[in-house]
Amino acid sequence: MRIEWTKAPVGRRNFLKGATALGAAAVLPLGLGSRAMATADGTLRVRSYGDLQSIDPAFSKGVIDEEIHASIYNKLIQYKPGREWDWQMDAAAMIEQGDETHIKFALRDDIGFTNGFGAMTAEDVKFSFERIVAEETESPNKPDMGPLSHVEVTSEREGTIVLKEPFAPLWSIALPYITGNIVSKKAWESAGGKATTDPLAESGPYLRDSWSPKEKTVLKRNPDWKGEAPAWDTIEILPIDDENTAEIAFEAGELDFTRVSLGSVARYRDGVPNGGTLLEYPSLYYAWLGMNLDHPKLQNKKLRQAIQHAIDVPSVLEAAYFGAVEPSTGIIAPGLVGNRPQSLVPPQADFAKAADLLAESGETNVTLKLDTLNKTTFTTAAQVIQATLAQIGITVEVNVLESGAFWASADNEDLQLVLNRYSMTPDPYYATSWFTTGQVGHWNWEQFSNDEFDKIHAEAAQLTDQAKRDEMYRRAQDLMEESGAYRFLTHEATPVVHSAGVVPALRPDGLALLRYFGKA
Repeated sequence: MRIEWTKAPVGRRNFLKGATALGAAAVLPLGLGSRAMATADGTLRVRSYGDLQSIDPAFSKGVIDEEIHASIYNKLIQYKPGREWDWQMDAAAMIEQGDETHIKFALRDDIGFTNGFGAMTAEDVKFSFERIVAEETESPNKPDMGPLSHVEVTSEREGTIVLKEPFAPLWSIALPYITGNIVSKKAWESAGGKATTDPLAESGPYLRDSWSPKEKTVLKRNPDWKGEAPAWDTIEILPIDDENTAEIAFEAGELDFTRVSLGSVARYRDGVPNGGTLLEYPSLYYAWLGMNLDHPKLQNKKLRQAIQHAIDVPSVLEAAYFGAVEPSTGIIAPGLVGNRPQSLVPPQADFAKAADLLAESGETNVTLKLDTLNKTTFTTAAQVIQATLAQIGITVEVNVLESGAFWASADNEDLQLVLNRYSMTPDPYYATSWFTTGQVGHWNWEQFSNDEFDKIHAEAAQLTDQAKRDEMYRRAQDLMEESGAYRFLTHEATPVVHSAGVVPALRPDGLALLRYFGKA
């Protein structure tokens, strides 16, 4: 599957750069010293936009954790680096789909777990996959596994994945992404069935050597790894929320790889410091403003619709993304099945209509709190939203949160408005997964619950008719927008830079596959 993407021109907008540069040096993670080149000592230093949350695939918080998981664990198959979505063998020596609901596999005979937990077996695959869908686990990542029934073990290293019904995203989500990570049954059972931030047993080309909260995660080469040797002895992953801050670290030689801000793309197109390289990728991320349907202040649908029509998406994108991205039409990106040609609410604000809807709502003296991640892009977007809503008499307080507090918003009973951004995989099932009724209290922060939406989500994943799936996923996004709980903003883009000594290994959306990074 190839994602088509048209680059938007980047203009000369510098009004944010001065303030960002002045404050950025003060917020670099601890431990960043002065180095001429980060790769000189055989260590690869990369930036992540957040800190490790869980070492347990069942409770992974997404890309942030998966960058680490994919390096220290193995899957039956892994994403293949490149510009087109594909997969490659990992722990599987053989894997094939016998029919729509049965996938046979055989494991390699040279993968073992650390800490004395022995060779990887089909029992480990069974345990890893079945615990994701088990009710008692309460894994928020359960949707990734779709209709998994069980894994039948047929020999020490062979088994069959059994589905309750056909599941199209098995090969694009379930197996090569978060839930595909295979953990040691013996290790997890010895620890009561869960791990938090301490890996109990690892099997990948790298081992998690250390974790300093909010500072860095260090991976070291696994001396017992029998597969193709990884290029780097050590990988340091540094949590830096803000792209502008990461750029300063990169230009100082403190980072070898980072995503950069869209406002810096034009500058990097003219040349990357220290002989580095700029790479531009499309993005599967989706950003939106959400409204908590359960909050007393937001239960009036007319009020929510007024907010939708009062937010001028082009103004938000001009200020926060330097006009370098396009408005989105929903949660499913262009190039994927289910992408809508247009949204129900046009991206341009209609202040007259918004004012009429507000009047119809009967609400007066409306004051709301908007939570956002402490990152320049989002705080800028929040300020624009604050200003546009003020034009119809709605007062918004922008509440800026650090990464840990923001991603704990599922437990925030006072959540009102939230500026959010989720990652994606190349199947629309992954996007709709997080907005089902079952995800209320987990990733569905808007508390959106719609029977038709839930039915579409369940049924569309079983279909091989892509035209029908396209129609169903478009309808699902209509339902989200009709609820008044969502104002879709953008899918962003993924510009990254890397130092001269690094050969990056990236997914087609520009996200890092660290275990495959090479040396120039």
